Amino acid sequence: MPNCVRVRLFHGREPKLYEMRFKGEAPAVGTKVVTRTPRGLELGEVRAAPRETNKAFGEVVRVADAGDLDRVHRLREQEESLKWWLKARLRAKLPQVKVLGCNYTLDGGHVVVYYSAENRVNLGGVVREIARHAGARVEFVAKGPRDQTAFLGTLGMCGLESCCSTWMQQFAPATIRMARDQQLPLSPEKISGPCGRLLCCLAYEHPHYKELLADMPKKNAKVCTSAGVCGKVIKLNPLAGTVDLYTEGGGVITAPKEDLRPRDKEG
Repeated sequence: MPNCVRVRLFHGREPKLYEMRFKGEAPAVGTKVVTRTPRGLELGEVRAAPRETNKAFGEVVRVADAGDLDRVHRLREQEESLKWWLKARLRAKLPQVKVLGCNYTLDGGHVVVYYSAENRVNLGGVVREIARHAGARVEFVAKGPRDQTAFLGTLGMCGLESCCSTWMQQFAPATIRMARDQQLPLSPEKISGPCGRLLCCLAYEHPHYKELLADMPKKNAKVCTSAGVCGKVIKLNPLAGTVDLYTEGGGVITAPKEDLRPRDKEG
């Protein structure tokens, strides 16, 4: 029997969904709910239909009412004010720390400060000062380059908002080999996302490219066309189903893969 719904908590722009237990009738998709998590009470939005699981992160306490939404709005203003105060304070004491954002629990008793730093830093010396200013217990959470992009939200080279800040639940492992298979230039500017890491979409498209490349000649293979033109494969065009050949006559031609056969079988 379904016992959990998947809820998006408002931690920056991160799209991660958390399993939340519920009692009675399941809240509908799109419903704002108050949840109880290890941090305390947090506002979230139901994003998927109920399902059965034994790995709940927290529980749905109630459907959010107008009072809850108004409180969250006021807390967002406090978070923004605290973020800029922190930026100013840490710029003097810990200039290597970049403050990304803050997030209060619904009761205002716990605040999470998200930050990034190139090297490990000791924040123990500023916790008490921040707690006094924030009027809440303070928790610091470090974010790596990819996590920063998911938290803040950016535009990808496709012109759309980055996948990691809209729908991705975990980062896809991408490799240089995937870029090679997709015939992309191995320039960091061309194959890296806003986070500076390899584009996650390389991993999404790679299975399709592998299928297309399966029956194509390898790069540098010597082949001949049905018209008897022979040469070396210098480029594969898997989406078009063609290859570029550097011919024995010194020219470059494009030929469909179906029109090619290995040179050593030329009779």
